Parts: sequence; C-alpha cells; structure tokens
Amino acid sequence: MAKTKQEKLDAKKEKEYYKTHKRQYKLTLGDIVFNVINYVFFIAFTITCIFPFYYLFINTISDNDLVRKGAINFIPQGIHLSNYTSMLQAGEISQAFLVSIGRTLLGTALMVLASAFVGYLVTKQEMWHRKLWYRFLVITMYFNAGIIPWYLNMSMLGLTNSFMAYIIPGIVAPYNIILVKTYIESIPADLEESAFMDGASYMTIFRKIIWPLSKPILATIAIFGAVGHWNSFTDSLILMQGAPEFYTLQHRLYNYLNQASNIQAIANSGQISETVASSLMNTKVIKYTVSMVTVIPILLVYPFMNRYFEKGIMLGAVKG
Repeated sequence: MAKTKQEKLDAKKEKEYYKTHKRQYKLTLGDIVFNVINYVFFIAFTITCIFPFYYLFINTISDNDLVRKGAINFIPQGIHLSNYTSMLQAGEISQAFLVSIGRTLLGTALMVLASAFVGYLVTKQEMWHRKLWYRFLVITMYFNAGIIPWYLNMSMLGLTNSFMAYIIPGIVAPYNIILVKTYIESIPADLEESAFMDGASYMTIFRKIIWPLSKPILATIAIFGAVGHWNSFTDSLILMQGAPEFYTLQHRLYNYLNQASNIQAIANSGQISETVASSLMNTKVIKYTVSMVTVIPILLVYPFMNRYFEKGIMLGAVKG
C-alpha cells in the first residue's frame, strides 16, 4: 500500500529528529559494554538455534560413509544430493509425504474457515444462548478424557484406519476461535451497521467485511494449525495401526528412529558382523534425511507468514 504525502512528511521529520539527537547523544563506557554483551549473547543464541538444522543438512549432503563414521561436524565433504532423490523415490516415504501434505492443507483450511465463522458467530449478541455455547467451547480447553476414551470414541465413530481421522477432530479449535473472536471485536462496529443498513445479511458481512479484515489473525491460526498437523504423529501411531498407507511423515521418522536405535543396540552386542552392521547403519543417513525433509516445508513457509503472525497475535491479544 502506497504511503500518503502526510505519512512521508512524518517519516522524514522523524528521520531528521533521530539524526539530530543521535549526534547529541554520546555512548558511555557502560553503554558500550552492555551493547557488546548484548550482541555476543544474541549471536551465540542464534547460532545455537541454527546449528542443529545446519548439522542435519550437511550430514544429508555429505559422503554417507563419512556420516556413518561421525566424521561430519562442521564442513560437508563429498557433497551429493542422492539421499534426497533416493528418499523421494522410496514408495513409503513419498506416500507418507503426500499424506502429511494432504492433512496439513485440508485440515488447516477447514480449521481456519470454522474458526473464522464460529468466532464471528459468538460475537453476535442476538445469537441463541451465545454465552452458553462460548463457555462450552472454553471448558473443552481445560478438560480431557484421556487417550483411551479418545481412542474408543474415535473407534466408535469409524475414524480408525481412515484419513478423515486427521481432519475431523481438528476442525473446531477453541483456542483459535477465542483469538478470532477477540480480533473481530476490535473491528469497528460501524462497518457492520452500515452494511446492515444497506441490506446485507450476516453471511454477506462475514464474506465481504469480516473475512478480508481478519487476514492477520487468520494467517496466525493458519500457522498454528499447519505446524500442528505437520508435526503430529500420535494420532497416526494410535489410529492407523492397520493402514500403513496413511502413515504420516513424522510417523515414518519415528519408525526409522526406532529402527536405528535397535540396529545400534544389536551391533553393540556383537550379535551381527561388523560388515553387516556397517551396511545397516545407513539407517543413520536415512534418519537425518527424513528429519530434514520434515523440517524444510515449515522453514520455507514461516518467513512469508511471520509478518501476519506478529500482527495477528498483538491485535488478537488486546481484548479478552
């Protein structure tokens, strides 16, 4: 959106004011020491956060024999991309990748739509027993029956060994509905009143006014939902025991981690030869590659959504 002439003048005045007062202000020794410590701390903290991803990446593109021996720590050697191409060609990994993508896209889209619509409904004073339904939503955030009743309920509903088990339970998200409700309440009521006077219905107002103006908070809950769907594996582990074609990528990674641990334990016990153990320990490379594949989509998407995320969280937290 282009800045107005007044906004440009204000920005220019602010810049000149900053330059003038910057020349007048001199840093003391304490200020310099604080700035140095501050920069060193946050640089070290940033490196600590980034290094695990870097370590995973260089081990997936380095020579597999060197990775197996643990020789790759900081600099990649024997760079290649065959691990990624082989991973994409593996039937079970590609299938798990498609399942994770499908549940993330469909589950997130339905959750955002439901959260937006329900959040808008509970802001209407004329809604039948509005407080009752809203409190009922909030109560579900504090009480949980546990895994066994949850599994029995899912089984009675026919959602075991079914892709819809990933989608239906997550459509209604109370926390996200609260965020959307709070955000919608910050939108000027005059907009809705004007639309009502022009003959607009609730659906028209929601579609043409509320939805476009709620993009920051909707993008925020979309990030919550997408990360939750992408990283979830407990539902796949419990509900998809008889349907391996519906295993998620995280579930496959979990299986590979267990497989790698079991191979390492057997190799350490001396029950298999060193040659066989060396060939089987390629599982370590598979583990690193699958881990990187599960992380890359979130790393690629999050920077583009970050500005909406910050704005949505701040505006959605103004009122309770």
